[in-house]
Amino acid sequence: MIATVATVAFLGLEARPVEVQCQLVSGLPNFIVVGLADKAVAESRERVRNAIAAIGLSLPPKRITVNLSPADLPKEGSHYDLPIALALLAAMGVIDAEHVSEHLVVGELGLDGRIAPVPGVLLAALYAAARDLTLICPASQGTEAAWAGSDGVLAAPDLLGLINHLKGGTILPRPAPGEAEPPRHGPDLRQVKGQETAKRALEIAAAGGHNLLMSGPPGSGKSLMASCLPGILPPLTPAEALEVSMVASVAGTLSAGRISQSRPYRAPHHSASMAALVGGGLRVKPGEVSLAHLGVLFLDELPEFQRAVLDSLRQPLETGEVSVARANAHVTFPARVQLVAAMNPCRCGHIADPALACSRAPRCAADYQAKLSGPLLDRIDLHVEVAAVTAADLVLPPAAEGTAEVAARVAAARGLQTARSAATGGARTNAELEGDALETIAMPDETGRALLAQAAAAMKLSARGYTRVLRVARTIADLAGADRVGRLHVAEALSYRRRAPVN
Repeated sequence: MIATVATVAFLGLEARPVEVQCQLVSGLPNFIVVGLADKAVAESRERVRNAIAAIGLSLPPKRITVNLSPADLPKEGSHYDLPIALALLAAMGVIDAEHVSEHLVVGELGLDGRIAPVPGVLLAALYAAARDLTLICPASQGTEAAWAGSDGVLAAPDLLGLINHLKGGTILPRPAPGEAEPPRHGPDLRQVKGQETAKRALEIAAAGGHNLLMSGPPGSGKSLMASCLPGILPPLTPAEALEVSMVASVAGTLSAGRISQSRPYRAPHHSASMAALVGGGLRVKPGEVSLAHLGVLFLDELPEFQRAVLDSLRQPLETGEVSVARANAHVTFPARVQLVAAMNPCRCGHIADPALACSRAPRCAADYQAKLSGPLLDRIDLHVEVAAVTAADLVLPPAAEGTAEVAARVAAARGLQTARSAATGGARTNAELEGDALETIAMPDETGRALLAQAAAAMKLSARGYTRVLRVARTIADLAGADRVGRLHVAEALSYRRRAPVN
């Protein structure tokens, strides 16, 4: 007799079907797992053996073969423990094989029979709901699985309780969806002294989802303004929150099934590796650029990152997704992020102040900025020079406008973009406009086109730079409530472009 149990393998945010087949045949007692399994799956034999022993059963003295089909699909992770155990119990006749085949199963087993949490339960629940299967998952992740919108979720605390439910002895309660966390806000923008130009650029970046680079001396408020950005951004829509939670589920960072309405804000240290930033590793996991999907990726001290690591962001910033290619897998993760970066103009940071600048100025500034490639900088829409904060600025009272006032204007501009997106089925934000939608929505009037053509020639804008100026100008027009992009909007957008190329 061959017993089968359905489970899934995860490739990026895609759940692939896997059938766990178990057969008991006469021969020397042995327990083998085949089907391109990694170390964690191969070790499941001992966890399954001890978990079954913990509930008072012993394995029959036969040759036990577990096949994970399809055999050419890599199997990684400990979530195969529970489906292997149920397939084995079905083959032994402990539970009904036909009944258990109607379920999709994920979960890790402890030696005492407890079912431990595993990454990817939300993806498995969505896959099961789409195919009218009942999902069996760890009890601690039942609230996470319930977000899939299906009533068919069994959240089992341990193997014995699950067996009793499948045999009809007890009934496991249906889990309810976890709580949705309210949006979290960082510091208030009123804490920023001066820096009106930088705050204006921050508002434009938030309104259109544009990339922003702030350059200025140490202590000028660059990191503080970046930390204020989450409070300015509108909360996630329910569909966006589910999309973000799917990435967190695969990464194993979705705790207690709580889905947040806040946009992700990730700020990795400049020592981060390429795999940490864009994803990868032996078992391919999403990197910081994917964990910040539909949110903000803040890179402080930008030139201190390795150049190859920064250049690996060029594809995600352009396409909104990152493809990690390995010999045994090709995985794609979403990466629609808003890049916000901060840097000093030189290594000492005081190139503009002769009293504080180092003896190598201005050569040190050119060497320091040369760590950033031109193609990466060309993908940044807004470049802002942040001046040092003076003593006169520090003694001023808090600004009249704070996060709440700026957030209201950003929400109004985003509302215009959402309405256009609903009408055309196009981009969610102005930063995603392209093709015919860009020509239709962002093309300025006659005077604006004349200024843009003149500036494109004088500033030697690339085609990408030209497109990004149009997107920023459309956002500035949205903040002003204008139906058409005008000359003033184009002029302000041009003022934020990088002027001097970096060698």
